[in-house]
Amino acid sequence: MNKSEFLEALASGLRGLPREDIDERLDFYSEMIDDRVEEGISEEDAVAAIGSVDGVVSQIVEETPFSKIVKEKSRSKRKLSTWEIVFISVGSPIWLALLITAVAVIIFLYAVLWSLVAVAWSVFGAFAGCSVGGITLGILYIVWGRITDGIALIGVGLVLAGLTIFAFYGCIKATKGTVWLTKKTFLLIKKSFIGKERS
Repeated sequence: MNKSEFLEALASGLRGLPREDIDERLDFYSEMIDDRVEEGISEEDAVAAIGSVDGVVSQIVEETPFSKIVKEKSRSKRKLSTWEIVFISVGSPIWLALLITAVAVIIFLYAVLWSLVAVAWSVFGAFAGCSVGGITLGILYIVWGRITDGIALIGVGLVLAGLTIFAFYGCIKATKGTVWLTKKTFLLIKKSFIGKERS
């Protein structure tokens, strides 16, 4: 892919962003390619070093504030006809209710997901607390002469300490996974706004 093909594909992928943002990005990548060509790299190699157009578009969309995308999308490209205004007004009790329901369900699912992560961290905390408590109480029991009970409590405390380690790594994975899912979902929403603009 040469420079002009890359910039054309990039412009097409970014359609839906504000015009000044698109121009700024096109200028940036055009200059980057020119700098690499001046260093003696072929135009195709310079473009290949940047990465795929989809990857670049995803990165730019991820960096662009959602409010800017919505603001650009809400700018009217054409005037609505009378029948469209009537249709939107008459249908508003239905589509507005559906929109509110969809947003409420998404917020609910998001809250449930983070609640599960919070529960996992609570279980980790309970394992850690019981582990420390069991070992401490076991040592005290041994000091007080209840050796069998003390050894049993220390054993339970050590088992809980092992579970605490597993729970910790599970909680870290769950938290990172939820953050990743949140970012990907938000990026998908942003891309859907831009994607509608392409058609």
